[in-house]
Amino acid sequence: MIKLDNPVLQVLEDYKAAVLAKDVDAFVALYDEDVQIFDMWGVWSYNGIASWREMAARWFGSLGTERVIVDFSDVQTIGTQDLAVVHAFVKYKAVSADGVDLRSLDNRLTSTLRKQGDGWKIVHQHTSSPIDFETAKVMFTR
Repeated sequence: MIKLDNPVLQVLEDYKAAVLAKDVDAFVALYDEDVQIFDMWGVWSYNGIASWREMAARWFGSLGTERVIVDFSDVQTIGTQDLAVVHAFVKYKAVSADGVDLRSLDNRLTSTLRKQGDGWKIVHQHTSSPIDFETAKVMFTR
């Protein structure tokens, strides 16, 4: 696991590792108990860690032997001593058990983090992709 000097960016590295490992506990440990998530898939929002845990368990469970490699780019952070905002582009790439690329999609991500006794936790997260004006279809490739 990669360890960075910037604890806010470390949350992103830990996110990547948890998704790759399909580790629900490690994934939800990145989030505050009262987190609110505006995810682009299926529901308007997830409120609280229990609903976010259920989503993660479904997502990881649906992968079977596949894995998902997460790559963040154009990461920007701004913050104070106890509050930070991170925004980035994110590529999710599904790979087979043999490491063969299967499919990928790009998202935009904004997360708000608060410093707590046990480290930085995501208190709000918003993901999106733009919609093409001509076709009204979501654009999953940057």
